[in-house]
Parts: sequence; structure tokens; C-alpha cells
Amino acid sequence: MRILGLDPGTATIGFGIIETGRQKHQLLDYGCIKTPAGMPFAERLKQIYEDLEVIVKEWMPQAVAIEEVFFSKNVKSAIQVAQARGAIMQQLALGPRQIAEYKPQQVKEAVCGYGKAEKKQVQKMVQLILEMDEMPYPDDAADALALAICHANSLHMQNLVAQSS
Repeated sequence: MRILGLDPGTATIGFGIIETGRQKHQLLDYGCIKTPAGMPFAERLKQIYEDLEVIVKEWMPQAVAIEEVFFSKNVKSAIQVAQARGAIMQQLALGPRQIAEYKPQQVKEAVCGYGKAEKKQVQKMVQLILEMDEMPYPDDAADALALAICHANSLHMQNLVAQSS
């Protein structure tokens, strides 16, 4: 199964695409969608939508894992990220694909075995799991790959439970 992981934001949206089988995850692509700081916000949302459309058409994922909005002290930032997620979700809803949402702690737990793992730990585990020569960079792309791995692991566990029933 091909899985697209997405780490939403407004300036930078990390994406990572893996192919998962029974025993192994294979890296296909990763990177970031970037929007210029001075661009009007509505135009940024449009660019996110259009750039994601290109990625989805190229890789045709069957499933998508996206990070839930993490709300901290900056309400304005959280609202903007939520709006970016809306543009992302609208694009994803156009195709027949499964969409799963995960909290940052769930992703860290799935990839590192510890829900409060540091960014570098997540990057290192993603590198090891996907057998990459170098740690994935930037953080947004590494987080997107971690989301895809988290979802692949979740699907694997669901299949094991279904087979044992």
C-alpha cells in the first residue's frame, strides 16, 4: 500500500511517501511544499492545494496520514495551520483514499517507542526504519515520513487483529 504522510503548516508542509508491505517500508519520496512569507494568506492556501494536487497525481497514494493540529499558546498560528489543513483535506477528499489523523505523541510512540521523543530521535528512527543513507531533512519532511510509518504500523496491527479473529 502506498501511504502519503503530511505534516501541515502554512509556510512549510512536509510530505513523505512510502510503500508498505508485510515486513518492510520502502521510501519513495519526501520533501516540503513551501509558500513565501510575503504571499497573501489566501494565495498560500491556494498554492498548498495546487502543489499537493501535483504530489497526489504523481504518487496516487491509497492512504494518507496527517498530523492533527497541535494547539499551543499561539492561537493565531494554530488557526492558520487549521486553515491550511482544510485546504489539504479538501484536496485529499477528491480521491478515493483512506485518511487517518494522528496526534504528535502517537507518531513518536509508533516510530520511537516513546511519546515524548525529541525531533532528532524521530529523524534517526525514520532513517533506520526506511534504511536511508542520511537522516531526513528538514524536520517537516521527517515528521511526514514518521506519520506515514505510524499509519503503516497501525494498518499492520489492524490486519493482525483481523486475522486472529
